[in-house]
Amino acid sequence: MAIGTLAALALVVPAACGGSTLDPEYVQSANNPNGISGGNGTGDVAGSGDAAGGADAGTGDAAGAGAGSGGSSGSIPGVKSGSCDGFKNQKGITDKVIQLGNSSDISGPVPGLFTSAQQGTKAYIAYFNATSSICGRKLALTTLDSRTDAGADQQAYAKLCESTFAAVGSMSAFDSGGASTAQSCGLPDIRSAAVTATRNACSTCFGAQATGAREFSNAVPDFFVKNYKAASQKAAFLYLNAGASAENAATQQKVETKRGMKFLYSAGIDVAEFNYGPYVQQLKSKGVRWVQFIGGYQQGVRLAQAMQSANYKPDVLFYDPTVYDAGFVRSGGSAVEGAITFTNFTPFEQSQSEVNLYKRWLQQVAPGAAPTFFGLFAWSAAKLFVAESLSLGGKLTRASLVSKVSGVHNWTANGAHSPMDVGGKHAPSCARFLQLRGGRWVPLKGTAYVCHGAGRA
Repeated sequence: MAIGTLAALALVVPAACGGSTLDPEYVQSANNPNGISGGNGTGDVAGSGDAAGGADAGTGDAAGAGAGSGGSSGSIPGVKSGSCDGFKNQKGITDKVIQLGNSSDISGPVPGLFTSAQQGTKAYIAYFNATSSICGRKLALTTLDSRTDAGADQQAYAKLCESTFAAVGSMSAFDSGGASTAQSCGLPDIRSAAVTATRNACSTCFGAQATGAREFSNAVPDFFVKNYKAASQKAAFLYLNAGASAENAATQQKVETKRGMKFLYSAGIDVAEFNYGPYVQQLKSKGVRWVQFIGGYQQGVRLAQAMQSANYKPDVLFYDPTVYDAGFVRSGGSAVEGAITFTNFTPFEQSQSEVNLYKRWLQQVAPGAAPTFFGLFAWSAAKLFVAESLSLGGKLTRASLVSKVSGVHNWTANGAHSPMDVGGKHAPSCARFLQLRGGRWVPLKGTAYVCHGAGRA
């Protein structure tokens, strides 16, 4: 399977924004840099400042943890730690360690596809171990490779069921494989994101980047109808004709049409197609002024280069967040100048306390690694695990953790991203927009999230 196909399949996550009708507090919270309380009353873990050092986040015991069945939890701003009375060792928990697991696509057709998800998980664990504990226990991490394969994902989760207390930050393009395995053993699985309907339906599985079937944020078409009205009435939708790209394109075009956009042309492009010229000719001949593309950033560059070669420049060239990648900017050059995308987290070019914390601790565990969407949400997933585990204290079990996470509906990871309905499993409703100018992504029409509720195809 081609790189673009895998990227497009995986990026069903940021592309599929949706959710339910929002109350004013929810909308306000999306633009609150300090985050908001979780739906279960626990609130976010506030990561303030750097901690010296950095404990090993690898497999095995972590040093410096308290012994015994009780102990005490560290103090984390924003979280009321429950009493550790009655805390019991259980599968994955010893006197010293709470053993966690992460299964992500490391090898396969696209080597290192979701290495950043494991790095983000390790970064948070290193940060937490250097600053706190859960009832005297430090965190340790078992890392497995789901190999971009559903069967490997199932095998990995069979191992995690037997050797860990919970899974955090996992990310796989074919995550349906381990869904029933995780559910059958009651394993809490707080993922970076769930990308298949099967994984999303797993009762013990959740995504820090929440997703919902056939949902798309009204904020996206509303933004263009408001700010690029004429262009939005002469729109076109191109997409890779494979995997989630085609599914997302159908959903998004239906929602965008309902919100007032008008499409003159829509086409799927085969993965093996390298000549995008005929598609560009169709755009020109039909008078298209607004072009949207879903696929890997490599194919997005190919489309932009074909437009440049044909001396065709629409008013709007719009991509999903797949293109928020240094490779897109580097390889696209002048052809992608002016491109627009949207996101539901604080861009890495900007300063935000939690995002800054993620970036600093990422360098502790993986020097030179670049921050990524999947890494940030893996950090968020690990943070959510800690918040709910601390609040449970001595009542922490697999079942009680699943129950607590099920009640989280406005998770922001201390303002790192827009509110996520983790427990309700609805895709996010808020978006903000970026434009590529001078080789840099800059805010478009402000930095605030726009939250207009859900559209459903």
